[in-house]
Amino acid sequence: MQINREDMLELTRRMTVARNCFGRIAGAYMDEEGFVDGTFNTHFQKLSGADKTKHLKLAKAVLFADTNRALKNYRFGPESRRPGSVWQLLMALRDCELKNDALLLSLYEYIGERYQPGFAYGIYIFHGNYDVPLKGSDKVQQRESEEVYSFLICAICPVTGDYEAGEPEAGFLFPEFRDRAGDTEGINLFSEEGHEGIAKMLL
Repeated sequence: MQINREDMLELTRRMTVARNCFGRIAGAYMDEEGFVDGTFNTHFQKLSGADKTKHLKLAKAVLFADTNRALKNYRFGPESRRPGSVWQLLMALRDCELKNDALLLSLYEYIGERYQPGFAYGIYIFHGNYDVPLKGSDKVQQRESEEVYSFLICAICPVTGDYEAGEPEAGFLFPEFRDRAGDTEGINLFSEEGHEGIAKMLL
């Protein structure tokens, strides 16, 4: 199933400092061997204006990636949604809105065991809620909300010694946003280097 570019653009329009759908950001700094070197977890609105701008750029880089090439849709089959799966962990993180540090640590360690590029990197995870507005038959937005799309964006980036993030090299949007609604059986995976690695890691 192909990703509709318009769905991605609709989400990114809610990712500005003035018009922001993120409630929380969490993450971890990983060393060259994939071990956690430090973590953070804070309400997005508590960030400074400069930090908001910097982190929004990371989140939007995932969604702005070349659709259906660098950013591709994948499905979680029944086996991938069993108890103890990554899918269950992602669902729990979405439902708690990143407020459970133990669940976050489980995700960082899981990624660290499987993603070891040979340099230090950061895992940045955003939780957002988007009140999807109804559209009339003329496609004009109305005020009422059709549903609340609750989602996670992850950006994995190389970091310098002072934890300054570079351009994202991998990441995901979960659950997928299709036809202006969330689908928890789908995930959009981002990678500029090819999807085989991140697909094996998460599916």
